[in-house]
Amino acid sequence: MAVRAQFAKMNGLGNEIIVADMRHHTDHVAPGAAIALNSDPATKFDQIMAIHAPRRQDADAYIEIINSDGTQAQTCGNGMRCVVQALATETGKREFTFETISGIITAHEHPDGLISVDMGMPRFDWQDIPLAEPFHDTRKIELQIGPIDAPVLHSPSVVSMGNPHAIFWVDQDVWTYDLERFGPLLENHPIFPERANISIAHVTSRNAITLRTWERGAGLTRACGSAACASAVSAARTGRTERTVTVTVPGGPLVIEWLENNHVLMTGPAEWEFSGSFDPQSGEWQRDETTPSQGVA
Repeated sequence: MAVRAQFAKMNGLGNEIIVADMRHHTDHVAPGAAIALNSDPATKFDQIMAIHAPRRQDADAYIEIINSDGTQAQTCGNGMRCVVQALATETGKREFTFETISGIITAHEHPDGLISVDMGMPRFDWQDIPLAEPFHDTRKIELQIGPIDAPVLHSPSVVSMGNPHAIFWVDQDVWTYDLERFGPLLENHPIFPERANISIAHVTSRNAITLRTWERGAGLTRACGSAACASAVSAARTGRTERTVTVTVPGGPLVIEWLENNHVLMTGPAEWEFSGSFDPQSGEWQRDETTPSQGVA
């Protein structure tokens, strides 16, 4: 019989997250289990944040991130805020250090409940994003969708925030674009050997961006923290904004700061919905009958 794991269903600005407590498990959340959980409307998610026992002494946990299609993700800022809220509730701590496949991430919970996550340093070299061919200036690459003489989207900025992002700049409401149709085509474009997160960004002031994102491996999302960071960095890098901006995603606002040390700090909320237990191999789950404190264990 499989040993069940506890989970908390949470969200970060509408980005649906499952925080799974795998600290006492030697196995991992199977791709089939992720797909099964995503197929149930009650547990449908954008990412699973699986908390594993730390693998190094300077980390509180190792975080494995799983997309709704069962694939691995390198980073998820909204999910990290959910992890912090769950662990802060459980432990009383406010400062955390996590290891992920893309490196070390630090985060802390503020007294008002907002959570800041250090998303690390952006990478701009074409081979680090990665792209399939050299582009020496990744502030604007040759990529478009639509007619050659009248493209619907064109010339995105590209950057890695631990995962690849393409930001298409538009001058009108981001909701006027059929991202559900364009997103899959661009995510899987041959220029992106590891696929990419695709965003449409409208700069509304020197300190504000409106953003919609098609998330790699998850599809349309109400919030993608790494995309918000990617858009903020790219907007500053191309002279469109200052280095601190409010990025408004469909789920609400995130404050993004591109610090002088080149790290990107993201601040926003997290919200607890319900808790339960599940089989990490099959995805079979059940909701807790009583409402526990809003942690993960």
